[in-house]
Amino acid sequence: MNSFIYLASQSPRRQELLKQIGVRFEMLLPNADEDSESIEIPLPHEKARVYVERVTLAKSAAALSRWQKSNLPWAPILCADTTVSLPNSSDGEILGKPSDAADAARILNMLSGKVHEVLTAVAITATPIQKPTVLVQVSRVQFESLSPEKIASYIASGEPFGKAGAYGIQGLGAAFIPSIEGSYSGIMGLPLYETQQLFEIAGLTRK
Repeated sequence: MNSFIYLASQSPRRQELLKQIGVRFEMLLPNADEDSESIEIPLPHEKARVYVERVTLAKSAAALSRWQKSNLPWAPILCADTTVSLPNSSDGEILGKPSDAADAARILNMLSGKVHEVLTAVAITATPIQKPTVLVQVSRVQFESLSPEKIASYIASGEPFGKAGAYGIQGLGAAFIPSIEGSYSGIMGLPLYETQQLFEIAGLTRK
């Protein structure tokens, strides 16, 4: 039985969520020579669910390779990826992290006044010789209609950067959201119900 996991994610929100449910973890982050960002580039015409599963499994493979090159003891490896999607929209099938302020404004204007989906895939590699098990959680989020002034003020706060869909539900972005249908923790980046299911598969014990 394992008493801790490796988290292969730099997201502080995922770290906070694991702490919330009392899971011990150690970080297993990319090395400086790893091109981790290229994994997150969508393929042509790729659907959002296929995308988050593919990226999460690619992150899992990279993390396992990282562990194999280390002298670290074994523990299950947890990986996750989140994307925002306007389903059936050719421009908004996959809305990732904004590249700059103009891109953040573009994404927020697309989400304004609409219901979008937040998809988070989470995967655990239970043993070094097993394929990772992956689950996908999908939530629906209603956005209010955002004025140009609200969008500009939000971008100036810096919160949109580094976040899929150019907003954070755990921060100032919560003020734009009248309702959600699904998992709050999933929208944050780590659906805790599905994550606990994966922990049970991996035989994780809590202390």
